Amino acid sequence: MGGRMARRQRPARTPSRAPRKAGKGGGGRFVVVTGLSGSGKSQAIRALEDLGYFCVDNLPTTLIPTLAELSQRQGTELPRVAIVVDVREGGFLSGFPTVWKRLRRMPGLNPSLIFLEASHEALVRRFSETRRPHPLAHDRPVSEGIREERERLKGIRATADEIVDTTDLTVHELRDRFMSFARERSRRKPLIVTLLSFGFKHGVPVDADLVLDARFLPNPHFVPALKPLTGRDSAVVRYMRRHEATRLFVEKLTDMLRFLVPQYVNEGKAYLTIAIGCTGGRHRSVMLAETLRSALADLEGVRLKVRHRDIGQPH
Repeated sequence: MGGRMARRQRPARTPSRAPRKAGKGGGGRFVVVTGLSGSGKSQAIRALEDLGYFCVDNLPTTLIPTLAELSQRQGTELPRVAIVVDVREGGFLSGFPTVWKRLRRMPGLNPSLIFLEASHEALVRRFSETRRPHPLAHDRPVSEGIREERERLKGIRATADEIVDTTDLTVHELRDRFMSFARERSRRKPLIVTLLSFGFKHGVPVDADLVLDARFLPNPHFVPALKPLTGRDSAVVRYMRRHEATRLFVEKLTDMLRFLVPQYVNEGKAYLTIAIGCTGGRHRSVMLAETLRSALADLEGVRLKVRHRDIGQPH
């Protein structure tokens, strides 16, 4: 049931067109994607899968309520579900309107219906490029199948919560559209940002997304009174802040991260590890990680964690 049956389709690489909103809006936890053949439904379901949805492509219409009920059971591993249904499934056109009404009546489900479409010319070009037959035009011109499908889907289109015209959307823009959809209709988990201090002599962390090198800063290790301390101690912090290089580095680093981190939030990234290294991982990197914790504390959609990997290593 979990396998995807549609081949990849290639939306035209031109500027995006804003989606038309239609309907009441849904909850975003149970999403049904439908629309015209060739409009990019396979790409849409991949985008939703990247966002953490359990996704099923070409699910038989009669099984949709069963999956919806499973998604609502306590302890279920399907907190967010997205399915693609369309004319490839023989009972879709006749059975979906009744099934959709049933979903709307299910307590607490609050489903969303997204309808994808594209211009006639774009759909003809896509079928020509992929050399795939249209589901309604196996023995006739693809244009006729597209026209018939558009006409037969008018009723379902009219009930959609969101209509997305993919004529001018690239694959990446389509994914961004669904990122926006998920942000608007469901509570996003915060981006977990770990500020990880480490010592280069103990190895670079393998899970680091960004690695910053602080070894150019003055080293408290060579000050006898500071050597046994760590970057958490006020004496070490005062020593480092007396140097202009430290002040400038913190200022520029803060500016960069206050720009970068929200971009990762918008991209839908779940975890971000920012590794800050000095020689031993006890003084400079620790001080910087703690300073950045305060500097980035007000970022929205972010949960900050600080970990000092090598603070306990022999000095």
